Amino acid sequence: MAVLYIIGTPIGNLGDISFRAAEILKTVSMAACEDTRRTLKLLNHLGIRLPLISCRAQNERAAAEKVAAALDGGRNVAYASDAGTPALSDPGAVLVRAAVRAGHQVVPVPGPSAFAALVSVSGGMDKSVVFEGFLSPRGGRRRSRLRELLAGDAAFVLYESPFRILKLLEDLADLDGERYVCIGREMTKVHEEYLRGSAAQILAVLREKNGQIGEFSVFVSGKKCDSAINL
Repeated sequence: MAVLYIIGTPIGNLGDISFRAAEILKTVSMAACEDTRRTLKLLNHLGIRLPLISCRAQNERAAAEKVAAALDGGRNVAYASDAGTPALSDPGAVLVRAAVRAGHQVVPVPGPSAFAALVSVSGGMDKSVVFEGFLSPRGGRRRSRLRELLAGDAAFVLYESPFRILKLLEDLADLDGERYVCIGREMTKVHEEYLRGSAAQILAVLREKNGQIGEFSVFVSGKKCDSAINL
């Protein structure tokens, strides 16, 4: 029985790849990737040469058929999304289902995750954390979902682009300006930065910066643990 390995890859610093992930990438017959250019950069860093096929959101079903055919032929395959753990706001679920339906083993190779990394440094005291990922880019839908999340007892984690981070924080500040928030920007990279405080405080800081670069991960405390850390 062939194996499909779901591999967690670095969210920025290539040194975060695990020893096990590197060893598996040396042994598989091919790798499916959300972006072949990103995976090729990682493989070059590791000194590994490997056939690659594209498996992104736009072609995941067709790519899953190709991967299933490779598995049927007895070839072990690795799947890596652009950064972090596949299927967490990344493709991967369709591929996993296809491999399972075809009777093949699917094995996780744990690795980096922006979600876990942010929670670990957030200082949040919540017992439950909801992973929401990217909210709708449409203002009305975004605010509606934020209201639902803010009404719950659990903390939640969002991902946001540099183009919409201010709009997200404006909505948070308007709906609950005192709720404790921790933002990670460019995590594990050269310009890594963390901001902690109320939604209103962080919004003011980012407005002063007058321009945002990089991807953002946003931790928002639950309503029962919303007191800000005394910094």
